Amino acid sequence: MSPPLSVLIADDELVARKRLSRLLTAFPDVSVCGEAADGEAVLAAVRAGGVDVVLLDIHMPGLSGMDALALLPAGGPHVILVTAHADHAVEAFEHGAVDYVLKPVEASRLQKALERVRVRLAARAPEPGKGSAIEQLARPLARLPIPTRQGIVLVDPGTISHATLEDELVTVFTSQGDFLTDFTLQELVDRLPPEGFYRVHRRALVNLAHVTRLEPLETGGYLARTARGHTVEVSRQSARELRRMLGLRRGTEDESGA
Repeated sequence: MSPPLSVLIADDELVARKRLSRLLTAFPDVSVCGEAADGEAVLAAVRAGGVDVVLLDIHMPGLSGMDALALLPAGGPHVILVTAHADHAVEAFEHGAVDYVLKPVEASRLQKALERVRVRLAARAPEPGKGSAIEQLARPLARLPIPTRQGIVLVDPGTISHATLEDELVTVFTSQGDFLTDFTLQELVDRLPPEGFYRVHRRALVNLAHVTRLEPLETGGYLARTARGHTVEVSRQSARELRRMLGLRRGTEDESGA
């Protein structure tokens, strides 16, 4: 018998959290590991570990659910969006959400979403002597294949400076040139080496090895400048993560807005 799913409930409304908790207690194979009222609390809970699934609301104060989803680490918990708004589904799935459940949540619909999570988790179970199918597919590649009109370009990940999403298409910027790809940003994160590559915005990831300067913005984020002269916006939350990672003290612009 598989262990129970450890579920984090994230919603800024106490009533909504209580309803989800009540629904989950009816499932024998699920345990509630905690609750969060905003996106930053979600990221903190995920960093602490022990979370298999996040039931994530979209509209929350400060860091929204979509912001939090975009900033979750590769290989982190599975996410089920639980919201009253149907207009973010495409973006949610683009960022790797397992399911998109509309409020008011029915027990049968929630159970179906959790079953989808179990299917994904089962795919991770390795065969004797082998890694799981997901691990084999998601393992960082020595060359990243990018389909183009002229053929498939095999790109050395180390030459990639950044990638951005615009008009539903992702552009990968490299020292060999710039390439449009059908990969989503989350798929790129899963395929690139974890060292050096960071999701800094819902619409961008960067390779810090190519960043020459981080210029502070009034929003509390940064403008990252690459060696080739490109600029990439770093969100406020990602700026905080970068400061922690680089061992920098919080800037006065961050303290004033915290």
